[in-house]
Amino acid sequence: MSTRERETDVVVVGAGAVGENVADRAARTGLEVVVVEDELVGGECSYWACMPSKALLLPGHALAAARRLPGAAQAVTGGLDAAAVLARRSSFTSDWDDSSQVQWLESTGLHLLRGRARLTGPRRLEVTAADGTTTALGARHAVVLATGSVPVLPDVPGLVAANPWTSREATSADAVPGRLAVLGGGTVAVEMAQAYARLGSRVTLLVRSRLLAKEEGFAGDLVADALRAEGVDVRLGASPASVSRAARPEGGGEVTLTLEDGSTVVADELLVATGRRAATEGVGLETVGLQDGAALEVDDSGLVAGVEGGWLHAVGDVSGRVQLTHQGKYEGRVVGDAIAARARGELTGTAPAWSRYAATATRTATPQVTFTDPEVASVGRTSERARREGLDVRVVDYEIGDVAGASLVADGYTGRARLVVDEQRRVVVGATFVGQGVAELLHSATVAVVGEVPLDRLWHAVPSYPTISEVWLRLLETYGL
Repeated sequence: MSTRERETDVVVVGAGAVGENVADRAARTGLEVVVVEDELVGGECSYWACMPSKALLLPGHALAAARRLPGAAQAVTGGLDAAAVLARRSSFTSDWDDSSQVQWLESTGLHLLRGRARLTGPRRLEVTAADGTTTALGARHAVVLATGSVPVLPDVPGLVAANPWTSREATSADAVPGRLAVLGGGTVAVEMAQAYARLGSRVTLLVRSRLLAKEEGFAGDLVADALRAEGVDVRLGASPASVSRAARPEGGGEVTLTLEDGSTVVADELLVATGRRAATEGVGLETVGLQDGAALEVDDSGLVAGVEGGWLHAVGDVSGRVQLTHQGKYEGRVVGDAIAARARGELTGTAPAWSRYAATATRTATPQVTFTDPEVASVGRTSERARREGLDVRVVDYEIGDVAGASLVADGYTGRARLVVDEQRRVVVGATFVGQGVAELLHSATVAVVGEVPLDRLWHAVPSYPTISEVWLRLLETYGL
């Protein structure tokens, strides 16, 4: 086994979308950046999350939308072609080949090093390639951990031995199981439950509490109603006591879940989507005074707490702030700019809030979309969180189906919008939209929350007619403007 040594300005561990953004922003200023990756360049979002999951969902959305429109509905004579949907999904992952993303990375002047990285001390790492060769890396200015997150399997007897799907298997499957059990009630769980139900699976969704528990309560209720209307067996308050998989010589035996109430669910595959944790195990945190596998605490510029010298950064899922690709990319841009500014001596101490060196929006203005049908689009605080934080808020609701534009989009359009208004400042601190196509409403809400636009000024932002965005006017009128 041979060892090489290499010095560079910045080392980014993880070539997912977040790590790429950090590296690109830092390199634009002339810093030399080495990016280390032991899987596919492009990361989880490109191959096992955002892109393939939406490719699985959107054909079903298009078919459902057509069925809601008389004239178009009569032209719909069949269901989805599952093989065609899976093939199109695979095209978005380039059949899990990262050549094009490697080409982009190298075209920007970044240096790719394949292998698994481990910290060996301050500003020092060792990278082990697949063939066993190692590279000792030194970073003159910064090391950035952008290693993402990994699924968490609950401690249920027999679960690990049953070889369940996680989000990776669900988004890369080459066949549709006849029966699919889904454990969890978050975004991954509800998206994949709907996608596979529309592709032909008989789906049972087992949820410990309620669907989309981090959203406004009505959001999970409307999604649950839609899933049940499509034949998904949604069971709230259901938890498995044990799991077993039948042994077959050819593999693929059916899975039996025994629930805490004694009932059973039998499926061909089990998807576990009960959360994720930061991927920090085995990266050498103990060599710089941190605990192996621990969550990392960071400030708004990505600096890791508890490490002297201001050289170690963490960004994206690994930082534990928000597990969303777009927010991680935003934080990545901030971290890359902050590293470059510190290297030039232009930034010292704490980065000012709302500057290009601080990811302030992550704290109070994170947008998120659950791409079910109906979609759930939200930004900022829920009403519950706002009150918990001591804000004097007023909640304003409006049925989106009562807007003229919505009635054109679909007969019987069902959806709801909510604004959470800080009464002291008269600004929107949170917004939630549920309905067909509402994801496209979200950026306007994000601008309102980030910009803290006064309601009296927001009233002058006139929505076009007849669009669903007219719900903004109706919400403000309901408030009393």
